[in-house]
Amino acid sequence: MKNIQIIDDADNCVFDIFQATEEEFLLIFPNQTNIAFSEDVWANNNSEALKTTFSNIWQRPIRKVDAMGIHGTLFYGLQEKKKYYPTLKDEEASNPDGTALR
Repeated sequence: MKNIQIIDDADNCVFDIFQATEEEFLLIFPNQTNIAFSEDVWANNNSEALKTTFSNIWQRPIRKVDAMGIHGTLFYGLQEKKKYYPTLKDEEASNPDGTALR
């Protein structure tokens, strides 16, 4: 199982973590990426497959203290953050001026 942290724009967001199978993870994070934006995920995939995938994932919350790492981050309603992740890989995030974050 892979752990996905959800980050949304709600004032009370708690950044929950959910578990996904390898197949579910690859549907959301293709091509060895680990950053995704919900609007793009829905635009680039079969909606029926995604409905099933997310229905399954939402049934597998995991407490942060029990999570053995975070394998992917899924942003909801935060398209303005996309410019900091041009490759959709956390390790390659950039600063506002385009320089490497790390």
